Amino acid sequence: EMEAKYSRKMQALRDEMDLRRKTEIHELEERKNTQISELMGNHEGAFGAIKNFYNDITAKNLTLINLLKEQVEELKKKEAVLEKEKADVLRQNKGLTEPLQEAQELVAELQKKLVHYNRDKEALMNSKAHLKITQKELKDLQWEHEVLEQRFSKVQAERDELYQKFTKAINEVQQKTGFKNLLLERKLQALLSLLEQKEVELSEAIAGSNLDPSALSLVSHKLEDVLSSKNATIKDLQLQLARVCKAHNDMLQTFEAKLTAFGIPVDNLGFQPLSFPIPGQ
Repeated sequence: EMEAKYSRKMQALRDEMDLRRKTEIHELEERKNTQISELMGNHEGAFGAIKNFYNDITAKNLTLINLLKEQVEELKKKEAVLEKEKADVLRQNKGLTEPLQEAQELVAELQKKLVHYNRDKEALMNSKAHLKITQKELKDLQWEHEVLEQRFSKVQAERDELYQKFTKAINEVQQKTGFKNLLLERKLQALLSLLEQKEVELSEAIAGSNLDPSALSLVSHKLEDVLSSKNATIKDLQLQLARVCKAHNDMLQTFEAKLTAFGIPVDNLGFQPLSFPIPGQ
């Protein structure tokens, strides 16, 4: 009974499960059919849209192809025209080659002339600038020349005046110096002669007198004093004569230096200045 009972339950459960399985399978098939229908609808819509899109693209491409064909035809026509023009231009170029070469040679020659012209132009500008500087220097030199001529005339007048004064002064100094030297020499000779005479007289007086040695010694001392005084006078006169001769010679040297400075030869004086030897030299 339990086995029969469970068999019945098993059969009932199997039937229930089969029914549920069939129901679920039916539901799955319905959902599948629904999804298939939706997918097909969607695919058909997408295919239609794609078809329309590609149809538009195809139409546009056809239109573009036709337009490009027309443009290609026009370009071919233009190419033919350009080829013809090219041939004409090539013929013209062949005809212009020789003149072009001559023109190029002429341009090269003109460029060389232009270079020489620029050099000559620059040299001319430099020469003009140098000429302006030279003209300015010439004006300055002319002005300096005029100034120097005026100064030369003034210096020449001063030289002539100084020459006359120096000539006159030389003559006067020579006369005075010569006269003074002559007086000093004569005075010196007179003193020497007087000294010799006094020495002779003294010797005669000493020889003629029979003086004792003490008196003779006193007289000798006095005589030596007198001789020392005379010798001092002689030396003084000689020093004066030497100073006068030196001053005269210095004056002559100064005069000759002035004449040389003014460009006057000493021979133009007309006389030879006397140069006195300094006593004792």
